Amino acid sequence: MLQATLITDSAAWNAALRHLPAAHVLQTWEWGAFKQHETGWQPERFAFTDEAGRTVAAASILTRRVGPLRVMYVPKGPALAYEDTDTVLDVLAHLEQLARQRRAVWLKIDPDVIAGTGIPGEGDEAARHPAQDDPTGQRVLATLRARGWRFSTSQVQFRNTITLDLTQSEDDLLAGMNQSTRRKVRTGPKKDVTVRSANDPADLRTLYDLYTVTGARQGFLIRPLDYYREAWARFIEAGLAQAFLAEWEGQPLAGLVLFHFGPKAWYFYGMSDNVERSRMPTYLLQWEAIRWAKAHGYGTYDFWGAPDTFDESDSMWGVYRFKDGFGGTVMRHIGAWDYVPNPLVYTLYERLMPRVLDLMRRAGRRRDPVDTGANTD
Repeated sequence: MLQATLITDSAAWNAALRHLPAAHVLQTWEWGAFKQHETGWQPERFAFTDEAGRTVAAASILTRRVGPLRVMYVPKGPALAYEDTDTVLDVLAHLEQLARQRRAVWLKIDPDVIAGTGIPGEGDEAARHPAQDDPTGQRVLATLRARGWRFSTSQVQFRNTITLDLTQSEDDLLAGMNQSTRRKVRTGPKKDVTVRSANDPADLRTLYDLYTVTGARQGFLIRPLDYYREAWARFIEAGLAQAFLAEWEGQPLAGLVLFHFGPKAWYFYGMSDNVERSRMPTYLLQWEAIRWAKAHGYGTYDFWGAPDTFDESDSMWGVYRFKDGFGGTVMRHIGAWDYVPNPLVYTLYERLMPRVLDLMRRAGRRRDPVDTGANTD
């Protein structure tokens, strides 16, 4: 059996997490602290060690009260080697016991585990991205079902994404783009667009202004400036984020905020103005972010989000087409799963919460697409 230890030191936590398989930036100390500061989730970080004292798994668990009830969430975690069935079983058993002890309505996990690659079904998209199941992911799914976990009706993070292999040369990365995207990447420099680092505090206001324009254009609600200052500045200061601005004659045209941790970088935020769009600033911006991630030793670039259904009816279709143009592989994750200590309470909660969320939406508190990379042009 593994030994679970509560970690209370930020540096020790990130150091242990960084080298684990399936480690994710949403499991870092900073993400838990951000969620606590902004939304009231209470983080706890557990490291799991084997008999030799080696850390083999980690889970940052967020807990929140909803009236008299309590819910628990492990965003993009836990982190561990999911091909090791014994470790998977031990960690799941600990999480289940903790949920029972806390009398939680549910405990949700959303590990960075691939169920398969490519696009199932028929049609042009499926032909371009042939589907293949991942054996490890399929075993994890079978384990969760066998232990009574439920596929969550609330998929907090994206189940699907596109990732780019950064171990390739820059020439190979360019060659892997579709012809239209490659042409648009090259348009920016020809039309005097430049890209620079935008990590200074003054730049955050510029990024926010561009984000408000993007939100108005694409129809999503923007939170107050202080929210994004907290999100972006906290991670930039911790060395876990890098911001960029694309400019023309000193005028900001587009921005991008890249999060990075372990072996991977994630395109979390994209924003652009409504002017000078023919200069294709977002394409050059994306390419420079990819080049930055590669130059800094990251092996994978995650475009963070793709449709659940790969056809034009999906609201993310335009976003997907933009990202897909850069090449890469469609990744289908296993998604979020709920452990339910008390099925009756869970059923009542699931019936009532949609009504509560509907009232919140009517009040204008619509979820903002922090993680959509919601810039498609």
